[in-house]
Amino acid sequence: MSLTVAVLSGGRSCEHEVSLASGAAIGEGLTASGHSVVAVTIERDGAWRKMDDGCSIELRPGEGFLGVDVVFPALHGPYGEDGTVQGVLETLDVAYVGAGITASAVCLDKVMFKRVLSAADAPPLPQVRYVGVRQRDWLECPSRVLSQTAGLGVPVFVKPAHLGSSVGIVHVTDPHELPRALQAALTHDELAIVEEAASGIEVECGVLGLGPVQRDEGGGARALASEPGEIVVADGHDWYDYEAKYTPGGMELIVPARISPTARERVRELALRTFAEVGCEGLARVDFFVAGESVRINELNTMPGFTPTSVYAKLMGASGISYPELLDRLCRLGIERHELRRKRA
Repeated sequence: MSLTVAVLSGGRSCEHEVSLASGAAIGEGLTASGHSVVAVTIERDGAWRKMDDGCSIELRPGEGFLGVDVVFPALHGPYGEDGTVQGVLETLDVAYVGAGITASAVCLDKVMFKRVLSAADAPPLPQVRYVGVRQRDWLECPSRVLSQTAGLGVPVFVKPAHLGSSVGIVHVTDPHELPRALQAALTHDELAIVEEAASGIEVECGVLGLGPVQRDEGGGARALASEPGEIVVADGHDWYDYEAKYTPGGMELIVPARISPTARERVRELALRTFAEVGCEGLARVDFFVAGESVRINELNTMPGFTPTSVYAKLMGASGISYPELLDRLCRLGIERHELRRKRA
């Protein structure tokens, strides 16, 4: 059965252009799968407009959205991937793809995400060491903040806590560079995170499926982890920065990752467990650092880039799920979740 899908893209964050690219690719893939697509742009000022005629959209609580079956929020960063738009869609009473309000908010906050993992039941979830830095603390007492981060040593990565796509990240190799890096991150966000530069290779794993409380008829969890992939940045890039991610030829994804069978299964196991611990639904990409048999979690992205050449789609393709099939399954998972929640209401 074909569906009518509203694809939201754009948004108010600095990842507006990346979102537009994801939304366009999703629309093309859904159309190729036989679905009807209603393309909606969220402008930088927050206005919602239909792309075919540019008309603004009036949102009415409880009345659905443009008569569609499901919404695909292809939004990255604040005001889209952080639970805000998910809350709007819940208010409209419309099915949507991806994580719900709580998981979206937790996972976009890099510090909160790590704290949630730290509180998980045994066995512990191994992750990269970090220190969260609030703007007010930095302004009040920089020396205290620098004392707290000193235990991480160098090199470290300094990041705005609520942004993705490597926006605002600084790779610090000299302790004297840390104050400037923190100041730069805190111009983007009121919360920054300082992470140790973990050894090993960067490995990413996609997850697809319903959340931990939604089980199949046999009682098993309905989520699957992809074949892990290895990120290799091109010459001229010291790390996986914005240019490496979005410049053609800036990175290579090697699938399967060149890690041991034991590490491969550990990555897949931890991807599924992380997905469940933070309450994700639909999809996620979980990023790791792997050194020999040591596997550490770095972060989780609830709405990764979504062109056919993006890492998440490639990981799923290497695991036997084509791009059109992936989009179709995500839309139907969103509808299924919506129906389950209605039954509980």
